[in-house]
Amino acid sequence: MKLAVVGATGLVGEQILNVIKERNFHFDELLLVASARSAGKKFTYDGKEYTVVTAEEAIAQKPDIAIFSAGGGTSLEYAPKFAEVGSTVIDNSSAWRMDPSKKLIVPEVNAKSLTKEDKIIANPNCSTIQMIVAIGPLHEKYKIKRVVVSTYQSVTGSGKAAVDQLFAERAVSAGQEQEVNKVYPHTIDLNVLPHIDVFQDNGYTKEEMKMINETKKILEDDSVKVTATTVRIPTVGGHSESVNIEFENEFDEAELRQILADAPGIIIQDDPANNVYPMPLTSHNRDETFVGRIRRDETQEKTVNMWIVADNLRKGAATNTVQIAEYLVSAGLV
Repeated sequence: MKLAVVGATGLVGEQILNVIKERNFHFDELLLVASARSAGKKFTYDGKEYTVVTAEEAIAQKPDIAIFSAGGGTSLEYAPKFAEVGSTVIDNSSAWRMDPSKKLIVPEVNAKSLTKEDKIIANPNCSTIQMIVAIGPLHEKYKIKRVVVSTYQSVTGSGKAAVDQLFAERAVSAGQEQEVNKVYPHTIDLNVLPHIDVFQDNGYTKEEMKMINETKKILEDDSVKVTATTVRIPTVGGHSESVNIEFENEFDEAELRQILADAPGIIIQDDPANNVYPMPLTSHNRDETFVGRIRRDETQEKTVNMWIVADNLRKGAATNTVQIAEYLVSAGLV
């Protein structure tokens, strides 16, 4: 097994390498790929020193699997080139997500749709992934009619510079001299921004439209109605979501809870009497999706509310890509 990680020196790339190590994903040879300005640099991983190579150099070595986390432009340019030499690409950018010829995969829900012919596989948006892990098994049982989701997303979703902005603003508030380089149009510390990605002509942001469109594609059901409001909050542990789900069919709450408890990748944290519910602080550095505050919507039939939390750099990005790679190997698709 020859494995390439494209964008290995970035925030998500480093998380991918951490997850590969933690999950003992087997490879015989590892290629760490980055931009031309990083090529030739030494990178120590798991006690071994590697030399960073360019995408062209990696393509020439024909890796079995290439995990991409280097931005949409890089993916559009190089993913087809890797695929042409026989590599199976798992792409973490938005470049291929809505391409009708490419599959959008959350392993717990739709990995079985993959075949050997799928040479470029898209990893969904982080906020979509954690929601799908929870609602996927419910859709299979009760058929979802409509989803209303509001997200509370960590600054880590905007990269290291956004995390730096948050802590620089906190330092300034504490009276320290600190230069603040702004990633967001407003202060994020002690604030909430109902604005993730760029606004579209319909008034929704690109992030909101990702959740709407990706959900339908993953569930393979355009009849599912989805509306979203995505919000950036000053946390660093993970993304949180308030999700209201209307079903076509009636549900029993105890049965619904059991379906979630039995579903892969989910941990139920739902004991309000003892203040137990999912939080980004306790989901940090975890691979599971945490679900709590499960309760029937008393204003509408066949509808449930729940609170979903996951580490956006782990399950929302790195872990999901590695899980796809694991499935490809276990199913003999590479």
